[in-house]
Formats: sequence, C-alpha cells, structure tokens
Amino acid sequence: MSKKNTTHPTGIGENIEVAISRTEMFIEKYQKQLIYGVVAIVVIVCGVILFNRFYSSPRELEAQDQITKGERYFATDSFRLAINGDGVDYLGFKRIIENYGSTKAANMAYAYAGISAYKLGEYEQAIGYLKDFDGNGDINVSPVLNGLIGDAYAELNNTDEALAYYKKAYQTDNIAFSPLFLKKAGLILESKGETSKAVELYTEIKDKYFQSAEAQDIDKYIERANLKK
Repeated sequence: MSKKNTTHPTGIGENIEVAISRTEMFIEKYQKQLIYGVVAIVVIVCGVILFNRFYSSPRELEAQDQITKGERYFATDSFRLAINGDGVDYLGFKRIIENYGSTKAANMAYAYAGISAYKLGEYEQAIGYLKDFDGNGDINVSPVLNGLIGDAYAELNNTDEALAYYKKAYQTDNIAFSPLFLKKAGLILESKGETSKAVELYTEIKDKYFQSAEAQDIDKYIERANLKK
C-alpha cells in the first residue's frame, strides 16, 4: 500500500501551514495583550447593556410620557403650550429635545415642534425643527414634512428653497401627497416665469395622478401656463 502523498505541488498547503505557525507564534507572544483586549470588549458590551437597561430605557419612557402630554396640547391647537410646556408637569417639545436628545420620543418632538411653529407663523423656527427630524425615509411622514418645509420657505419668499423641498416631497411617489406638492411647485414656477417647467409638473399630475383631487381641474392650470409662454 503506497504512502499518502504529503507534498503540496501547488504550495497552497505549505503556505497555510506557515500562516498557522505564524499565528501561533503571534498568539504566544502577545497572549497578555489579547486577553486584555477580549476583557475590554466584554466590559464595553456589558456597559452598553447596562446603559440601555438602567439609563437609556428609563429616559425613553420619561420622554414618551412627556410626548403623550404634548400631543394633547397639539391636538387642541394649543401650539404655544405644546412647544414651551405648561409650567406644571409638561416640559414642552423644546425641552424634550434638549433633555432627551438621544431618544425616539425626542425625534418625534422635532416634528411636532416644527408643525407647531409653522402654525404659529414662526417659519424659520419651523424649518429648523423639521430639518432635524429623522423620518428614516418613511413614504408617508417624510413627504409631508418636506412639503411643510417648502411651505415655510414659500412664506419667507425663498422660492428656490421652497421648490427644492417640494421636489423632495413629490419625488417620493406617494399617491396621496405627490400631486399636491407637484401643484405647489408648479405654481411657484409660474410665478417665476418658468411656465414650461410648470406645464411639465401639471401634466405629470394629469397623467400619473389622474385620480387625485389636484388632477380634477389641472387642465385649466395647464392652459393658463401655456398662454403665458
């Protein structure tokens, strides 16, 4: 019976053996450092777990409780109280953001504060709050808030920024909101004398969102813009 061939014609096996040998030498030489490194990783992981259990989670619950109270003021159009608090047991969206900045509730507070500020006519503050909200690309929330930022810029007569945010809003292809912001963008383009671009947006409403409320009378907007060319 012939002996098993232990040669490595391609050199691959030999390279693996050399690599293993070097690894063993490295571990032996730096054993203490490796142990310290593993211990450090364990400490970090345990620290994260303890942080979430004893600090982060309670803060999230506190912030959520505050948001719930703020939603009551928001629902009754008490926007000033919603932002600034009632001085009793509700901090206000502004202080929720300041005190609980890393929580999900604080992120929601940006949206609520932005809408409230817009309703109060405080457009620059509204823009600041709304831009800081992280919508995670939600196809329902993001277009509405981007559109509201566009509205705030429009109120400040900053038509370029208004158009930019209306574009962000309608490019989400949300059948409920895209035609609304396409129309708003078209109206601004008309006011700037860019009637051909306005017609393109109006036509998109007619062809793509023909079942929307905005499409019902869009022909008159197309006709009016065409007459201005």
